[in-house]
Amino acid sequence: MARLARSPLNGDSRRVSRSGLARMAALALLWGSGFLWVKLALRGFSAVQIVFIRLLLAFLVLAPMVLARGLPWPRGRRIWAHLFVVALVSNAVPFVLIGMAEETIGSNVAGVLNATTPIWTLLVAFAAGVDRHVTLPKAAGLTLGFLGAVVLFAPWQAANEIASPGGLAGLTAAACYGFGFVYTGRFLAGRGISPLVLSASQLGAATVQLAVVMPFAGLTPPTWRVDAVASLLILSVLGTGLAFVINFRVIEEDGPTIASTVTYLVPVVAVLLGWLVLGESVTATMLAGIVLILGGVALTRRHPAELAGRRDRHGGRSGVGGERQHPVAVEADLAHRDELALGRPGNLPQPGPDQPAGGVRRDDPPFGSDQHRIVGGAS
Repeated sequence: MARLARSPLNGDSRRVSRSGLARMAALALLWGSGFLWVKLALRGFSAVQIVFIRLLLAFLVLAPMVLARGLPWPRGRRIWAHLFVVALVSNAVPFVLIGMAEETIGSNVAGVLNATTPIWTLLVAFAAGVDRHVTLPKAAGLTLGFLGAVVLFAPWQAANEIASPGGLAGLTAAACYGFGFVYTGRFLAGRGISPLVLSASQLGAATVQLAVVMPFAGLTPPTWRVDAVASLLILSVLGTGLAFVINFRVIEEDGPTIASTVTYLVPVVAVLLGWLVLGESVTATMLAGIVLILGGVALTRRHPAELAGRRDRHGGRSGVGGERQHPVAVEADLAHRDELALGRPGNLPQPGPDQPAGGVRRDDPPFGSDQHRIVGGAS
């Protein structure tokens, strides 16, 4: 039996097996190298061509898995309309914008801009009125994590790039991701649809969108360089298709809280890859940034229910009206949240007076939180 260990990166009460840690490491590696593969692929392909091929090949990886599992595809015009919106703002547009950005800015600057996604998610959720509750630990964790990313990549060494059109494109891509997380939580989460099906459907919809754009922006003859072709294949099959599969498995086996932690490790992996593969130096500033990021991860992973349980175990009061909440109840509540995030029909509440047609209750986890990060990518 595999030895279990509590996740060192979050406060989730779940435990991660050695195979779970291996999946997390693989996912962080695949997503953390994404900016590198985009940069290399741009040597032979345009941004639109890269995104179209990336989405198409990734869809061809996931679709057979859906069919092999016998999972039903989404039905109804309304659900597909929501999928097309999410595909547009979470895949098609930000993928193209990141490619355009890296034509003029460095991958390190693009990484800093992408690290603003959690901030955009909270801002969009707050502006839309779907999440007015931001806890102090979460706010502190997000701020600390973003500061860590800034320290890690040292954007002040290339401030002119951030203020350039490429920098604006990278920042807009991060804002798109933030909007996509909120939209997904509002209209797609809690409908009893498998995350694997959602991922495949979203990638398929984004592929159709790019196919429409290709005749107008993607007909530039590519340069068939070996490094560009290899990078594009790695980005498509491994960095997108396989990464989605592993992400689905992590959510399914270890829970969405642990799965979302991987996104915070992306800049750490990027620095390590630069040191190991490209021979780039690792400075004290970079190490300080990594420490800040990991500290931010620990803070953002501390759920109110878990904090209440800790207070209870130390003699404090928790629950509605100061009632004592048993630790088992805290564990059950966290497990129930994970079930909701996984979209398992047997655990979904029926619509009621406090639940809109989208299937998300007012007392569900905040939109843009780790429970709603079912689909997406780091770059």
